[in-house]
Amino acid sequence: MKKTLVSALGAALVVGAASTTFAAANPFSDVPRDHWAYDAVTQLAADGVVEGYGDGTFRGDRNITRYEMAQMVAKAMAKGDMSASDRALVDRLAAEFADELNNLGVRVSNLEKHADMVKWNGKVSYTYESLRRENQAKDNSNELKFRLEPKAEINDHWQAIARLDANVDPSEDAGSDGKVTLKRAYVQGDYDKFQVKLGKMALSSAEGYTGAGNLVFDKEFSGAEFTFGKDLSAKLQAGRANLAGTFTEIPSVSGPALYDPDNAGTANYQGVELQYAKNNWQAGAAYYRLGSKAFKPILKNGSSTMGIWALNAGYHFDKNVMLAGSYAHNTKIEDSKFKKSYQIGVDYKGADQADKGSWGAYLAYRYLGAASVAATQDGAQFGTKGIELGLGYVPYKNVVLTGKYFNGKEIGGGNHDKVQKLYGSVEFFF
Repeated sequence: MKKTLVSALGAALVVGAASTTFAAANPFSDVPRDHWAYDAVTQLAADGVVEGYGDGTFRGDRNITRYEMAQMVAKAMAKGDMSASDRALVDRLAAEFADELNNLGVRVSNLEKHADMVKWNGKVSYTYESLRRENQAKDNSNELKFRLEPKAEINDHWQAIARLDANVDPSEDAGSDGKVTLKRAYVQGDYDKFQVKLGKMALSSAEGYTGAGNLVFDKEFSGAEFTFGKDLSAKLQAGRANLAGTFTEIPSVSGPALYDPDNAGTANYQGVELQYAKNNWQAGAAYYRLGSKAFKPILKNGSSTMGIWALNAGYHFDKNVMLAGSYAHNTKIEDSKFKKSYQIGVDYKGADQADKGSWGAYLAYRYLGAASVAATQDGAQFGTKGIELGLGYVPYKNVVLTGKYFNGKEIGGGNHDKVQKLYGSVEFFF
């Protein structure tokens, strides 16, 4: 007999097939039913120990290598329903082919590691918004978004992360092309109580309260970010932020707009945050600096540099209820009504996309003045103040429904004092 059939019979003894006859379809054209090794070979094929070739042959007369034999032994070792004698035979085979099994294990581990180096997450979402200002027509909009978020492992400490958004206006012609935007692209290094990010990443201001969103920043910037510590952490940021479109017209007491939304441009940015979170408490302080020529018409003495300091605090009464708030102050704005921003609210539970049936709600009072450079505006708008209510529900795993309602008025009065905002979305995560 050739080595192949001897090896197959040895493995057949391991899986308990050599002494068992059973009815099974012939898996290999060159192993007829009357072949002396038929039972062993067909059982091995059924158990996944041997696979044969793509043309449906077993080629039992071909000499095999020690590595091929080690593959069969490794598959036999994976079977759990063995007798004591079969397990002893497995151990002897494993000892004989120890080097090959070791190399096989390394190859399989490396293959699994590389196959898992890149992970893809994302979502498909539909969003509807309706902004209503007194004495103005309703501003209704809806958007369909497809998001991809790849994450690739570089080594034990570093990974590369990106975000791609494709936005489509469903009200446009069916043949219209959506706009694809690279929202984020950065590398991240994680060490003991230290993290570094380099590239284009999230710019999210530190908040003691997150239900309604961010009070100062909810955007991206390009540059570097360094975070130190655990319970008490410090974050340093520096780079450039594209603020075009983030400022909206905010009527001041004298009438003209506080910001020009078309000329905000790109600003140099630096930020430092200190945040404490332990047990039921969290609190923090931050200072943000922005520099751009577009700021000269609106800042004190024609300055091109804007400074914003912020405070936040929050307390968890239990796992379901949290009370928190944040305050921010723009040091270069003279108008006392507009230089400040703040929000305070209560969070109850929370909608967890992985937990079917989970839900959450929040109620907040928001005041978005000139310190809210790029705040979250799903509800309250720049230059407005009022009550915001939000609800979230997970009807099925990875499906999240969100609704928000804002009812308030413009900070400076103006020609259309009352402001309302309706927001709804459905998100499918994958």
